[in-house]
Amino acid sequence: MAILTCRDLTLGYEGKKVVEGLTFTVESGEYLCIVGENGSGKSTLMKTILRLKAPLSGQISTGDGLKQTEIGYLPQQTVVQKDFPASVREIVLSGCLNRCGFRPYYSREEKALAEMNMGKMGITSLAKRCYRELSGGQQQRVLLARALCATRKLLLLDEPVAGLDPKVTAEMYALIEKLNRDEGITVIMISHDIAAATRYASHILHISSKPLFYGTTADYLQTPIGKAFVMMEGGAQDAR
Repeated sequence: MAILTCRDLTLGYEGKKVVEGLTFTVESGEYLCIVGENGSGKSTLMKTILRLKAPLSGQISTGDGLKQTEIGYLPQQTVVQKDFPASVREIVLSGCLNRCGFRPYYSREEKALAEMNMGKMGITSLAKRCYRELSGGQQQRVLLARALCATRKLLLLDEPVAGLDPKVTAEMYALIEKLNRDEGITVIMISHDIAAATRYASHILHISSKPLFYGTTADYLQTPIGKAFVMMEGGAQDAR
């Protein structure tokens, strides 16, 4: 069943088009990676799915009983956000805010949900630690636990391994894969890491000023654009 459908989207800022003609459907349980060069509209698309930006034209709809307030989101962090002076438990619990409505406190069930998701991310022992004292990898686990408090169906991840070392990056990818495989959570992830995208994702959306490809990862790797992008990214990594 489709959990997200985008029809003929045109996205941009202040009337200036960034990408147009986007049409794709994400089925429940899929793992979609959005790839493309810098400035191609990847983050703009994610913000539009979240209703943080309005499309210039086109439509976005959700299905499978998903409400707009039930989407888990892990954004790219700013320097200020990384220095946020709150405890790990407080930040994870904040993922339950949409569940609270006008209620000015967290319920027993919400507190239990936060504890469960901290356990899934292996950060229970950090619950009382100040967020800004944590390593980058620990902070990302905290934010992923918070996102899980908001959803049981759909995670949107914007470059979740940016700035992490290779070991922590591999651990983060493994956590995300486990959530998708074992818990059936649909994942939509922006990634510059084409090797990881083609390894983990079931589907690829490659965008530029227009959609270049949407379909299964296996099909993407057989297309000229897929082969060229994989080769280009591999060459860039070798150069580093």
